[in-house]
Amino acid sequence: MAAIKVGGYNNLTILRKTDIGLYLDDGHEGILLPKRFAPHNAKAGDEIKVFIYHDSDNRLIATTQTPYAVVEDIAKMKVVSLTQQGAFLDWGLMKDLFVPKSQQRSFMRVGGEYLVRLYIDQQTGRVAATEKIASQLDNDDLTVKEMEVVDLLVYRETELGYEMIINNKHIGLLHFNESFKKLETGEKLKGFIKKIRPDNKIDLVLGQPGYKRIEGESEKIIRLLTENNGYLPYHDKSEPDDIYSFFGMSKKTFKMTIGTLYKNKKIALTKTGIKLAE
Repeated sequence: MAAIKVGGYNNLTILRKTDIGLYLDDGHEGILLPKRFAPHNAKAGDEIKVFIYHDSDNRLIATTQTPYAVVEDIAKMKVVSLTQQGAFLDWGLMKDLFVPKSQQRSFMRVGGEYLVRLYIDQQTGRVAATEKIASQLDNDDLTVKEMEVVDLLVYRETELGYEMIINNKHIGLLHFNESFKKLETGEKLKGFIKKIRPDNKIDLVLGQPGYKRIEGESEKIIRLLTENNGYLPYHDKSEPDDIYSFFGMSKKTFKMTIGTLYKNKKIALTKTGIKLAE
């Protein structure tokens, strides 16, 4: 069978059912899925999707809980306790995630939230986390292209805009004139590659590219109108912040979208807002 992926999801076959839980086939004696996390109707021979990590006794353990992040992910997590060796983060699992002192960039405190990357510690084989993520972000060998839709994570604010982590691999810039609201470190967004410069620096835009973006926003406005009895008090004179707060889009995109909907006779324009066409 394939090797067990520690710090990730695995599809494993149930070997046997016991009083303390299910033992899953790892090619050896089996990995325990504790009873509290086991499906009630599970039986030997069934295949089940589980997350694998080490328990406090350094034994592999399975869970059907969903962690906040898996190995190689970058995520914002909260510190729940401190020791002389390092900090422990709330991982969304029964066991907290360890950040060694050697892998900390800032003075971590209980209750503080920090951007970290998950990795496998080579000495222990356990999942750990590090704040030192800059060295893991590489624009030399890009795996993205212009107009491609990507996953974005807010890294930090600069003088020009927000540096964003792209697909957990690359770094790009979302200029302030493309953000429309203040973003928080660790916030996850969808966007696309607007431009790749000769030096491999990347300019980003939120949302969908081109006509897909307008088409998606059109559907959103129709849905919101339907959910609000066919009328919304927003128009081309509304404040940009008000439009973004309600629709999650810039005023420019809003005006383009309602223009398209009006042209297609899907909505009517009034002095105080927009409404579904009769």
